[in-house]
Amino acid sequence: MNLLEVKNLKIWDVNTGNVIIHNSSFHLKKGSCLAIVGESGSGKSLTCRAIMRLNRPSLHQSGDILFKGENVNNLPEKEMRKKRGRSLCMILQNGMSAFDPSCVIGVHLKETLAEHFEWNKNEIEEKMKNAMESVMLKNPKEIMNKYPHQLSGGMLQRIMIAMTIVLEPDIIIADEPTTALDTISQFEVIEQLIKLRERMGCSMIFISHDLGVVRKIADDVLVMKDGKIVERGSTQALFSEPKHEYTKYLVTTRLALSENFKKIMRGGAKVAEG
Repeated sequence: MNLLEVKNLKIWDVNTGNVIIHNSSFHLKKGSCLAIVGESGSGKSLTCRAIMRLNRPSLHQSGDILFKGENVNNLPEKEMRKKRGRSLCMILQNGMSAFDPSCVIGVHLKETLAEHFEWNKNEIEEKMKNAMESVMLKNPKEIMNKYPHQLSGGMLQRIMIAMTIVLEPDIIIADEPTTALDTISQFEVIEQLIKLRERMGCSMIFISHDLGVVRKIADDVLVMKDGKIVERGSTQALFSEPKHEYTKYLVTTRLALSENFKKIMRGGAKVAEG
């Protein structure tokens, strides 16, 4: 069953008339992970923000976005706000922009959860504490009393993932969620997202330029270039037999980088032995 269906999505800038996304159509199956890949400026993030209806006012969109059969493109903003977080949850690329800089993290978390659940303050704190510990954040209560600028980008990213664990949405949209993290933290966060899917049975749209991560987490892949979907298919098929020239370029570049990294590591090991 398709949990989400996007039909003929078009996004354009009303100030310039420039069309940025050209009639994109795709679907997300229940319980599956769809990756959207492509270079910067290909339209990956704009497409996902369109699903959440979070693009800036100068960007207009048309087409159908069917979530459980309901066209969210036609919903009043008040109704859409109820869907955001509880049904459709987005983990943003930049953790700093996701939180109100004027209040401590705990206030933001409590306000968000109070909007969707009838929990008291202690229940919210306990659920957030458990979720934060599950994504390797130590001293959750101390973190909740800090302002966003007092925390690293990586910590803010993990807080967003912890919030998602508590919200238990139907669809998680992860927009390059590991960009701000070091390699070890990236691995841990990806493992957390995989466990999250297994535990909740939720569906996921995963935006990334890292094909290694995509190969690990995604069931299906969309390849975007210049605002158009140029190829789609199962992760296995796309990596083993890419058809479009651009996809071939992405895959071969990834393999070349991987081989180069292995050579460097082998060289380093020889030097260490010597």
